[in-house]
Amino acid sequence: MKTVLVTGGAGFIGSSLCRHLIAATDCRVVNFDLLTYAANPASLAPIEGDPRYAFVRGDIRDAEAVAAVFERYRPDAVVHLAAESHVDRSIAGPLAFVETNVLGTGVLLDQATRHRDRLPAEARDGFRFVHVSTDEVFGSLGSDGAFHEETRYDPSSPYSASKAASDHLAAAWWRTYGLGTIVTNCSNNYGPCQFPEKLIPLMILNALEGRPLPVYGDGGQVRDWLHVEDHAAALARVLEAGEPGSRYAIGGNAERTNLAVVHAICDTLDRLRPDGAGRRGLVSFVADRPGHDRRYAIDATRIGRDLGWRPARSFEDGLAATIAWYLDNRAWWEPLRRSVYKGERLGLLAAAQ
Repeated sequence: MKTVLVTGGAGFIGSSLCRHLIAATDCRVVNFDLLTYAANPASLAPIEGDPRYAFVRGDIRDAEAVAAVFERYRPDAVVHLAAESHVDRSIAGPLAFVETNVLGTGVLLDQATRHRDRLPAEARDGFRFVHVSTDEVFGSLGSDGAFHEETRYDPSSPYSASKAASDHLAAAWWRTYGLGTIVTNCSNNYGPCQFPEKLIPLMILNALEGRPLPVYGDGGQVRDWLHVEDHAAALARVLEAGEPGSRYAIGGNAERTNLAVVHAICDTLDRLRPDGAGRRGLVSFVADRPGHDRRYAIDATRIGRDLGWRPARSFEDGLAATIAWYLDNRAWWEPLRRSVYKGERLGLLAAAQ
């Protein structure tokens, strides 16, 4: 029975991965998370009593705390998801992203290497470090083409630059120390338990409450949408069979403009919870995000060919299920909406306000 250390396991993607590993594998899961504003222990309620699951509160920037969790649980693998992840917040406060995403990743890689070097030979050779990143490190696409594993890096925001740096650290640890690192770059995730600062949950909750639906610029930015549970299944497959030193692009094959996504949310809520007015009228176009990339798309051929993974959900089915989850789980998001994030605009430069 393998032990997997998941960093950031109380966050959106991390909690989905923890739930998936407990439900679909025989792994032991150790969740190492600082419980910052976007983490929610309630996302882990389905597994918190499972004997194969353990939670440790800690900071990936703290070498002593990281060393202690390696020493106590002796993991066979790490899936590294702990990160500051919201582009708008990176515009307003970039140094927090550098500290967590770059320094924290460096500390974690260093401690993972020290741990690996203490393992018996067979376990040492099998040790894996899956570094989970984003397609935003590649910058903005034109109207054609898609990101793939050999795409040149060209980050536009402090967030994407910090993730690009951490990707390079993971790759360097493979080349320099032989640590079994694997880098994944995913497209935009959506699904249950997503903190409501991100586009889809923010628009669901605003529309449900009859509040304005702020769409950046003309709403024509294109994203490739990946359901978080499909992503969790992909990460589990990478953990099981991915090639050390490799990179895998993970996408949902579901390109949509932001405006099309917002309209789909409005139309679904109008069907499920009609309010008489029609929610598309709540859309308001606001000043665009500084440095806003125009289009992302993922070519996921490699992970499909080499590891046999493909997304299981269409965007339409996944979005409908996501909206239904938010309607049915007010107890999860209402406390966040009241006291952590009320839906205000983030990330505008002072000169643009």
